Amino acid sequence: MRILITGGAGFIGQIVAKELLADESNELILVDIIQPPVPLDSKYPQNAKTIKADLVESAASVVEKGLNSAILLHGIMSSGAEANFELGYRVNFDATRSLLDALATACPGIHVLYASSEAVYGSPVPKKGVTEADIPTPELSYGCQKILCETFINDYTRRGLINGFSLRFPTISIRPGKPSAAVTSFLSGIIREPLNGEVCTLPLKDRAWRHWMCSPRTLVYNILIALKLSRDALAPHRRAINMPGFAVTVQDMLDALEEVGGKDKLALVREEEVPELQTVLYSWADDFDNTLGLSLGMKQDTSFRDSVRDYMETLAKCK
Repeated sequence: MRILITGGAGFIGQIVAKELLADESNELILVDIIQPPVPLDSKYPQNAKTIKADLVESAASVVEKGLNSAILLHGIMSSGAEANFELGYRVNFDATRSLLDALATACPGIHVLYASSEAVYGSPVPKKGVTEADIPTPELSYGCQKILCETFINDYTRRGLINGFSLRFPTISIRPGKPSAAVTSFLSGIIREPLNGEVCTLPLKDRAWRHWMCSPRTLVYNILIALKLSRDALAPHRRAINMPGFAVTVQDMLDALEEVGGKDKLALVREEEVPELQTVLYSWADDFDNTLGLSLGMKQDTSFRDSVRDYMETLAKCK
C-alpha cells in the first residue's frame, strides 16, 4: 500500500510508521511541519519519503496520485489549542479541511483515518457506557475542532469522495519524551518522570479520579485494524469509532509505578490541585462502551501495569 501519514514526526506517527515499514509492500510518505525522520530501526527505511510542509498552505503538494490510504495524525494538543485559539483552528481544522480537499481531488475514494479524540464528549455524558450514539458536547476548543473535522469526514464519505473513519483516541499512556501540551500529559508523566528520577506534579488530589486510557502498542494495533475496514463497515454518514480503552484511577497508576519501578519512585509524585483545571478534568467521560470497536476486530488493554512494563521494555531497546 501507498500511505500518507501526517503528523509523521510525532510520537504516534513514528510508531505507526515503524510498524507499517515492517512490511516491504508498504510505501510511506511522512509529512509534518518539521522534517520528520524515518523511524529508527525500521525494517524497510528505504520505503519511506519524508516531507516538511504546512498543510494549510500546501496540502496539494504532499498528496500524490495512487495513494491507497491516508492517516491524519497532525494537530495541536488540547491545552495548546485552548491557549492559542487561532492557531488551534488553523492546525486542527483548516489544515484538515485543506488536506481532505486535496485527497478527494487527487485520490477519489481514498481510505482516510482521522485521529479524533474522546475530548469531543463533555458534560453531560452518561456515567457509564458512553457510545458513539451519545451526543458530543465538547468543552474545549480542541474537542470542537475535532467534531468539526469528524463532520467533514462523514460528509465526504457520504458523497463518495473518500472512505473515511474518525477514530476517537483515548488518552495514550505511557508516551516517552518530554511533557506535551495536552491537559492529560501528566497521565504519562506520572510514570515517565519518576522513572527518569524527575518530579511529576499531578493537577488534582483525588486518587479515585479515573481516566479512559490505552497503551501505545494497542493503539497501533487498532489503527492497523482500521486501515483494513471496508466502506460498508459503518453507515456512510456515521463514521466515528470510540477506540477501545479502559478506565485507570490515579491510585491504579501509583500502584503500577510502585510495583514496576519501586516504592522510592512514589516520592517523586506531587499532588497539587490546580483549581482552573478541575472543571475540565471532571467533565470528561471515564467509562465507554467498546462494543463497536471490538466488533470491528480491535482490542483493548486490561492492565496498566502491563502498559508500564511495555514502556520500560521500549526504553531498554532504545539504549
